[in-house]
Amino acid sequence: MAGGGLGRWQAVAMAVVASFAVVFPMICAATSHTVGGSLGWTIPPNSSFYPNWASQNKLAVGDTLVFNFPTGAHTVVEVPKSSYDACSTKNQVGPTLSTGPATVTINSAGKHYYICSVTGHCALNQKLAITVSGGSPTTPSIPPVASNSPGDASSPTPLPTAGGPSGSSSGGGSSAAQPASMVGIPAAAAAGLLLAAALW
Repeated sequence: MAGGGLGRWQAVAMAVVASFAVVFPMICAATSHTVGGSLGWTIPPNSSFYPNWASQNKLAVGDTLVFNFPTGAHTVVEVPKSSYDACSTKNQVGPTLSTGPATVTINSAGKHYYICSVTGHCALNQKLAITVSGGSPTTPSIPPVASNSPGDASSPTPLPTAGGPSGSSSGGGSSAAQPASMVGIPAAAAAGLLLAAALW
């Protein structure tokens, strides 16, 4: 019995270590970008301000955008390109963020468009178009843990994969990207803990 218990503890310890091995690089790799730099999220001084900011920042899946603005003064709304061009919240992707500073985690590659929905602000160029590199982050599979007890044929239950959009519905476009998410990296840690519990 003592040998079987030790094998189980080793399996749990390996699962916990593996979950940290997955989560730690993801945390270290993600970058926080303050939209507009020191100016923040406001009506810009000219029409090229936010396009210039976007071109000077390399954005990747898992990065966060920090929109610094006083609560009540501005909003952040992710929209499809047609709504971005028209300064409209029609077909917005996700919720309207009205509490500043607002942080958005980028969860898909491709083009993303943000506007301020306060009347007249988008028309005065308070809008941001970004291009995000890289695919959706994937959690590397954790190899099965070998059992030390010879008669133990049980195996851990497979964990569900994190796929598809989380939260709100996507805007109605055939090539609409998944909305940026406010959900962070703890999902990988939770998966490791679930694996540890399954092995326990």
